[in-house]
Amino acid sequence: MSRGVVGKNNWGLFLLLLSGIVLGGFIGNLASGISGLGWLDYGKSFGLASPIVLDLGILVLTFGLSIRITIAGIIGVLIAVLIYRLI
Repeated sequence: MSRGVVGKNNWGLFLLLLSGIVLGGFIGNLASGISGLGWLDYGKSFGLASPIVLDLGILVLTFGLSIRITIAGIIGVLIAVLIYRLI
């Protein structure tokens, strides 16, 4: 079974992608109030509009998922992939 390129860590890529998404979303949210950088917060939300509740009598489970993809988040992911390739 092949593990890919020697020295590359899949968990490192996952953490870099996750940090790129979070930082990109944060920067996009901050840039939404600035007139010249408002386009960074442009995006689309996907997911459940309201959470699904499963009541089992003793246990109540609430399921919900919402993903917001913005231009800044995409740029953050691209930068994370470039950093991963350079490391």
